[in-house]
Amino acid sequence: MTKDLLGRHRAVLPDWLALYYEEPIEITHGEGRHVWDAAGNRYLDFFGGILTTMTAHALPEVTKAVSEQAGRIIHSSTLYLNRPMVELAERIAQLSGIPDARVFFTTSGTEANDTALLLATAYRRSNTILAMRNSYHGRSFSAVGITGNRGWSPTSLSPLQTLYVHGGVRTRGPYASLSDDEFIAACVEDLTDLLGHTRPPAALIAEPVQGVGGFTAPPDGLYAAFREVLAERGILWIADEVQTGWGRTGEHFWGWQAHGRSGPPDMLTFAKGIGNGMSIGGVVARAGIMNCLDSHSISTFGGTQITMAAGLANLTYLLEHDLQGNARRVGGLLIERLRAVAAQVPAVREVRGRGLMIGIEVARPGTDEADPQAASAVLEAARAGGLLIGKGGGHNTSALRIAPPMSLTVAEAEEGAAVLERALRSIG
Repeated sequence: MTKDLLGRHRAVLPDWLALYYEEPIEITHGEGRHVWDAAGNRYLDFFGGILTTMTAHALPEVTKAVSEQAGRIIHSSTLYLNRPMVELAERIAQLSGIPDARVFFTTSGTEANDTALLLATAYRRSNTILAMRNSYHGRSFSAVGITGNRGWSPTSLSPLQTLYVHGGVRTRGPYASLSDDEFIAACVEDLTDLLGHTRPPAALIAEPVQGVGGFTAPPDGLYAAFREVLAERGILWIADEVQTGWGRTGEHFWGWQAHGRSGPPDMLTFAKGIGNGMSIGGVVARAGIMNCLDSHSISTFGGTQITMAAGLANLTYLLEHDLQGNARRVGGLLIERLRAVAAQVPAVREVRGRGLMIGIEVARPGTDEADPQAASAVLEAARAGGLLIGKGGGHNTSALRIAPPMSLTVAEAEEGAAVLERALRSIG
């Protein structure tokens, strides 16, 4: 049955639509932190549909909210007042930390970043964007144009002039050998120098932790230091929180808060986990920026009643059950467990991350050279052991990405770590 479905998939879908595993699997249902495939195999899910199943599979509170809303009305567009949309916007605006915040809902993180770029360029009357090397911001034409990761940027054509800044990757590149303070100072000097050679940019867009790039991050405070340089020149700061938002990093509710010394960003974008699988994205911006457009706009599917009902139920569950605290506690244990394993596996270059956003970088032993074949082998071995994980990375896809639902238990963390240990030891 799976081979038949794979053949049909290849016959009607694009060749560039990536599939995991040498023998791709069809996931048919899930519960809690587990999913099952069409063959009846059960897996512990450490990737959550690319960080999207944030709380749990088949969470009863979300399922109930979606079912009840579907029984009333599913959709009406933004041309009509929408109570669930207003209620979720109120909560997100309050949680964002951005003063006088306005919220616009989209259907994805790609569309959210696209909207943020529209707002920034319109507000600043500039099409120049600063972005980070090794970044990923989505697959729309404008988002691809600012993505600093060659593996996810299929064209150099763009409506934007993009300039790439140092700092998103701590342990690679020309500043890797510096101390944290020296690293930040060097990156700020690079940014300042760059701004002396270009027309005034509209904004810097940055992921506090780079997701597709392999869960890499700068030292805390880098973007606060950038913010001081940018603010002097009126340049906006957009925090791409599509993967880091909602407490996944444990220490903070938003990734930008690790860089909050100079205040909140002018805009933040969100998506993925807030819908727990339902299609929700959005932008939060200061009112002056959000309201700068001089023409009408709507969203047909952004903020539709059924997705907003899911988002409200999911956010309520996350806050009431302190899943941010759980991510900090269980994630901390999992990171330490994986670092202990990595110390005995020469092919592991680094275990990094915070909370339940963890990266394991694989390299050829004794070198810094990426080893994508070994990373793929670990992915396959983990799947064979009943564990689903992701992968990513910059110059080459050599980082394993671990991001379970944030309700992960200590026992499940230990179970997953044991599978990962066997998988990593299998590559030596």
